[in-house]
Amino acid sequence: MKLWKTAAAMAILAGLASPGAGLAQDATLARSLAATCANCHGTNGNARGDMKPLAGLPADTIVALLNGYKSGAVSGTIMHQIAKGYTDEQIKLIAGHFAAQQPKK
Repeated sequence: MKLWKTAAAMAILAGLASPGAGLAQDATLARSLAATCANCHGTNGNARGDMKPLAGLPADTIVALLNGYKSGAVSGTIMHQIAKGYTDEQIKLIAGHFAAQQPKK
């Protein structure tokens, strides 16, 4: 885990030196973080069954939900545990990724 954090920090610093590269790295990191949600919410946020779809929701709505789970203000079966594992920046990246996805019609 420590190696991953170091690699992520280096990627962010490299992105600061090259703005175009930083956006691509943020998108890649966001997609990678959001992939951890795929089992329940689908690969692009289009969940199946009873799970809440995330695709196309406003990023601030997703951030508020995740922060609610993280703080314990919103109850859930497992989301309160999962949300505690993300930093505020990671939550913003995940939310931005899902907000940019097209919801199923």
